[in-house]
Amino acid sequence: MRVSTNQMFMQSSTYMARNESDLNEQVAYLSSGKKVLTAKDDAVSYGTLTGYKDELSNIDQFRRNIVQAENRNSLIEGSFSSAQDILNQVKTTFIQANNGSMSDDDRAALGEQLKQNLKQILDIANARDETGGYVFGGYQIDKQPFLLQPDNSVVYQGDDGIRELKISKSVEVPLNQSGNEAFLKADNPIGDFVGVYNTNNSGVSVNRAVITDRGNYVDGSNYTFDFTDVNNDGNLELSVTDNGGVNLTTIDPYVAGQTVAFNGMEVNIDGTPLPGDQLELAPQEDVSVFQTIKDAIDWVSRTGTITNTEQHAVDYGHILSDINASLNHISTRQGEAGINLQLIDSQSNFHADNELLMEQGRSVIEDLDFATAVTQFEQSKVALQAAQQTYATLQGLSLFNYI
Repeated sequence: MRVSTNQMFMQSSTYMARNESDLNEQVAYLSSGKKVLTAKDDAVSYGTLTGYKDELSNIDQFRRNIVQAENRNSLIEGSFSSAQDILNQVKTTFIQANNGSMSDDDRAALGEQLKQNLKQILDIANARDETGGYVFGGYQIDKQPFLLQPDNSVVYQGDDGIRELKISKSVEVPLNQSGNEAFLKADNPIGDFVGVYNTNNSGVSVNRAVITDRGNYVDGSNYTFDFTDVNNDGNLELSVTDNGGVNLTTIDPYVAGQTVAFNGMEVNIDGTPLPGDQLELAPQEDVSVFQTIKDAIDWVSRTGTITNTEQHAVDYGHILSDINASLNHISTRQGEAGINLQLIDSQSNFHADNELLMEQGRSVIEDLDFATAVTQFEQSKVALQAAQQTYATLQGLSLFNYI
């Protein structure tokens, strides 16, 4: 077979180009530290590697969400802790005010202290997060949720929205608590109603008033309890009427402490009523923390001679019960934030373990064995140098060298 000079040049050039390409690939592997750069390196491994990288990217996003969720729930937990401290101060002050030896000036000073406590807890309820949004406003993050009125009542401007953030593919955690749930919905210690005392000469008080049968209960109605001695025989008679004056039940004789049942309700009254005593029950399932403090302020701020000491004592007992209910409620809300923080911590640990597994899998497929890669690089370099020398020798060949 006859080999032309041109064919020899072409073969040498092709061989040299191939070796130079191999060397460039080795340089790319060494500079990146990776052995799989594109699908052509290993199609199956490249697909698996893409899955590992997607999972690691998700973990990174979830970790950023975890930081945000942890900050918000830590803020909420701290807010409720501070609110508990203030409510304990309210309770201490209120108990202190129940002292018959105190003057009007003394009570006025305690009333001012309670007003400061109200403002303090209002500041907590209007807390902002790191972005400037209101924590307890529901979805209304740009509107101040609670407004103090001149009469010390508080108006809520937020809603019941709960903003959540995904901290894993299947786990979401709340970033806030609505102000309605946080500060306005403590459980009513009496039950489902609140007592309104029209005439109370005996000092009786509603101890328990609950709905036991929703099917027979008439929603929204007020009920009036009248205690009389119609027969003038020393036996009390109790009649219960609704808003329209319709008699619902009559108990004759009424025995102090007995349970009064009607229209799917059960009511227990403490104390021994006197003829002429009258009270009403108004539906109210929840107790507002702010209203409780306002009631305490109003009770403490009364001046002059108390004309109805029995009712004054009853009011004191109800307000103290509401303060305790508010404390329990705030503690429960704080506990919910604590549970969220535990969930966040657990999920953070899960992501750390999963990230380690994903990194190990990715490393096995992608990370370069530098010892082997350097050896291959040196071999490719030697091959290229040999090809270059061969090409240079061929370029120098000429028949004139043999004449």
